Amino acid sequence: MFETAISNFTTKNNFSDFKLKAIFFDMDGVLFDSMKYHAQSWTKAMSDVGITFSEYESYMNEGRTGHSTIDLAFNRDYGRDATEEEKQEIYRNKSRYFESHGKSPIMPYANDLLQKVKNQGLQIFLVTGSGQATLLDGLQVHFPNIFRKERMVTAFDVTQGKPHPEPYLQALKKSGFSRTEVAVVENAPLGVESAKAAGLFVIAVNTGPLDEKVLWESGADIVLDSMKELFEKWEEFVLNRNK
Repeated sequence: MFETAISNFTTKNNFSDFKLKAIFFDMDGVLFDSMKYHAQSWTKAMSDVGITFSEYESYMNEGRTGHSTIDLAFNRDYGRDATEEEKQEIYRNKSRYFESHGKSPIMPYANDLLQKVKNQGLQIFLVTGSGQATLLDGLQVHFPNIFRKERMVTAFDVTQGKPHPEPYLQALKKSGFSRTEVAVVENAPLGVESAKAAGLFVIAVNTGPLDEKVLWESGADIVLDSMKELFEKWEEFVLNRNK
């Protein structure tokens, strides 16, 4: 599985090798089982201003910055971008609804995988479209000594969120590694598109309600059913990292 995917990736990009040195992790739906709360919160916040925005749409648009998501909905329903005041109000309400759910649980096997990656001497980076304070602050609580501020790209660090490649290009620049030395772990179609647009190898974990074909169609090199499956097959991936 991984050997074929890596071979296809290197051949398509005319790379001579694939020597893994860093892993770029998304956050929501990968490290935290938080997407269900984001989806419910977006639906409520949009409904407050008369916009119908389904939970399914939240999953399809996961990874966008909050303001980009709001503009998307306003253009669809009203044919215009939201004003700055509207964006501030909607995102403030969305954040309030999200916080009302309490702490988001850790995604099963996420911590196990992070520890395994760290023990293998691979650098760990965070690349998220989120600016949700409780989740970002919770990284140090739930995953101590794993994430460092200088190895994080969040909604506060980019002008264009996913699916634009900027988040992953920023992470690539921070890392100092080449495209043949990095792999991405994503769960969202727009996140996959962003990483692929940056020229990176992408492992997609389908932790939400979307059909896995959406992730394949977004360009994922590998699609797995869960973080558990990725954890269990991690050695297979690492063994093929220099193919």
